[in-house]
Amino acid sequence: MANRSAVLVSTDWVAEHLEDPRLRIIEVDVDTTAYDQGHIPGAIGFNWQTQLQDPVRRDIPTGEALAELLSAHGIANTHTIVLYGDNNNWFACYAFWLLKLYDHADVRLMDGGRKKWLLEGRPITQERPQYPRTSYQVREPDSHLRAMLPQVMASLNRPEVILVDVRSPQEYTGEVLAPPGLMETAQRGGHIPGAVNIPWAQAVQEDGSFKPVEVLRQLYESHGVLPDKQVITYCRIGERSAHTWFVLKYLLGYPEVRNYDGSWTEWGNLVGVPIERGVPPTEVRHETPCPQT
Repeated sequence: MANRSAVLVSTDWVAEHLEDPRLRIIEVDVDTTAYDQGHIPGAIGFNWQTQLQDPVRRDIPTGEALAELLSAHGIANTHTIVLYGDNNNWFACYAFWLLKLYDHADVRLMDGGRKKWLLEGRPITQERPQYPRTSYQVREPDSHLRAMLPQVMASLNRPEVILVDVRSPQEYTGEVLAPPGLMETAQRGGHIPGAVNIPWAQAVQEDGSFKPVEVLRQLYESHGVLPDKQVITYCRIGERSAHTWFVLKYLLGYPEVRNYDGSWTEWGNLVGVPIERGVPPTEVRHETPCPQT
């Protein structure tokens, strides 16, 4: 199993390391205005819409674009990057996945994210930090962390592969296309055939931090998501599925987990691909009272 402390740090740890020059803290929020309202002192703010994706190609940033972004914000290959954000770290997990995709050595997530930091009454500021420019050297993407459409298509009806749909039950059944207020959507509702529905929010506690490892293991294994499977996670645009990807790969130590960031916005807009609606009769629900967005 992966070393949990190597990828997940507490709010206490972050508070103790605010002045550490080897560290760069980055906030990535669903609400792109949240950073300006107040953030952890010294934290850099990245906009997921304009900086962590290519808005024209509907793809991840190129290596050149990511290298320029990190260099301009004073981030070097040797820095430890700590990520956090709102919505229990949705886009912080997406940024984590993106940075590991490009093989940054030391990336960590602050457990509980922005919510837990604020709940604990810790300091925030509106001051934007200025760090000296670096010359970040990006590496080739690690294709083992990402599922592309052809691979997802080829995985259908293969018992060694399991698809995990981490959206809300209402999105999974096709009742709704997206959570309220979120615009990226698809022409049709439903889910990829054979996918199991384990909403991302079942992995977190009320304060936004992750549930204990044994609870997480029981949750996924009870749905047939086992370590000997090839696992592909997906949601609507790839950020909630990155959250579950992080849980499976780094907290539970599953050896082969990929994030399908094309997700339902791609699948639900394609001509002729198979779609299922409703709840499969063999699926057993394991609902919890936490948020299901």
